[in-house]
Amino acid sequence: MIRAGELASRAGVNPETIRYYERRGLLGDPERTLGGHRTYDENAVTLLRVIKAAQGLGFTLDEIEELIDAGTHAHRRRPRLAERAKAKLGEVESKVQALEQIAGTLREVIASDCDDLEQCALEDNCPIPFAGIAGVGDGETPDRARAGATTT
Repeated sequence: MIRAGELASRAGVNPETIRYYERRGLLGDPERTLGGHRTYDENAVTLLRVIKAAQGLGFTLDEIEELIDAGTHAHRRRPRLAERAKAKLGEVESKVQALEQIAGTLREVIASDCDDLEQCALEDNCPIPFAGIAGVGDGETPDRARAGATTT
């Protein structure tokens, strides 16, 4: 049996993380020594490492809890890991696409060598999509949208 501090060290987590996972039900209630110290078995190290690895793949604690629960209760019909991983991959790919668009716009901003954000917003060739952000309609320029936004 190992104590909480050693468990935290071996699993690469903070001791507070262990308490939090216990409160959430991800980690079972520990046994206690006569002195009241929490003790765990080797399975707790593995479980904590699995949870951290799943978080590293983008799974939320709620999703991880479902996956752990599904594995321990075979009679319950819950999404399998492969199904969850496929859904998570779709989310990640969407985020990657959005980040690639952001990176492309930032490259354009760097290439345009703009000095002033407000001045750039008034330029027709400004690479930052101010028109989309401001809700500019077709045929409306950023300066007209800005003027319309300031008059109430």
